[in-house]
Amino acid sequence: MDPIIRRATEADLPRIIELIHLGAVDGAGVEELGPPLPERYYASFRSFERYPEAKVLVAEAGGAVVGTFQFHLLPNLSNRARPTAEVESVHVAEAFRGRGIGEAMMTWAIEEARRLGCRRVQLTSNKARSDAHRFYERLGFVKSHEGMKFNV
Repeated sequence: MDPIIRRATEADLPRIIELIHLGAVDGAGVEELGPPLPERYYASFRSFERYPEAKVLVAEAGGAVVGTFQFHLLPNLSNRARPTAEVESVHVAEAFRGRGIGEAMMTWAIEEARRLGCRRVQLTSNKARSDAHRFYERLGFVKSHEGMKFNV
């Protein structure tokens, strides 16, 4: 399957939030799906327009949005001041997993990072997602750092 990776539009937002909700660990999705989708999701989506180095992307197959991820370019003072690409909120519809959708999304992110002169592509993945970890490792990602989070 050859998905199209493209920048998300506001019309994609309900599906993006649905994918995020359905992809929650242990099915514990906390997103509010509506209808209507709460305005705060639209406001957050519109805020990406102020930051050209941050993008919300979707994978489209057969005319349907089947995956999503965020790509952020982070300025950096280390590593000879080369930026870092960060991939966040990666989700593929369950029925489309194992069909190359995730690989196409990560290939896009890696190629974009190279084009932008990044030193590395980094991401975090919930420790409970062992299948996702195997997937990322197969693509060449390595568990080189220990991540931490502080929820506020």
